Amino acid sequence: VPVDGSHWLSMREVLDGLRQKGHEIVVVAPEINIHIKPSENFIMKMYPIPFTKEEMDGSIHSFSQDVFEEGSFLERFGKVYQRLKSISAIALSACAHLQYNKELVRYLEESKF
Repeated sequence: VPVDGSHWLSMREVLDGLRQKGHEIVVVAPEINIHIKPSENFIMKMYPIPFTKEEMDGSIHSFSQDVFEEGSFLERFGKVYQRLKSISAIALSACAHLQYNKELVRYLEESKF
C-alpha cells in the first residue's frame, strides 16, 4: 500500500506468473483507483474510500503539471511539495479506510491472508 499506478503495472505481471503456477491470488484495493481492475486471474476485494475519482485524478494531474511548470526552482519545489502532501494524504486515507473496514479485515484474517 499504496499499490496503484506504476506499482500495480509491475505487480500485475508477477500476479499473472503466480496464477500460472496454480496460486490463488486475492487483490485488495480501494474502490477508487487508477489501474486496478477486476480480472479472471484473481479475486478482487474492494473497500470504500472518502474521495472521488475526479479528486484523485485532479491531484495527480496537478502534480504532473507543477513538476514541469516554468519558474524558479524554489517556486516549483514549493508547489511540488504541496502536491506530494496532498497525494500522500489521499494514500494515507485509503490505508486508514482499509485498516478500519472490519468486514474486510475479518475476511482477510479468516482466510489467513
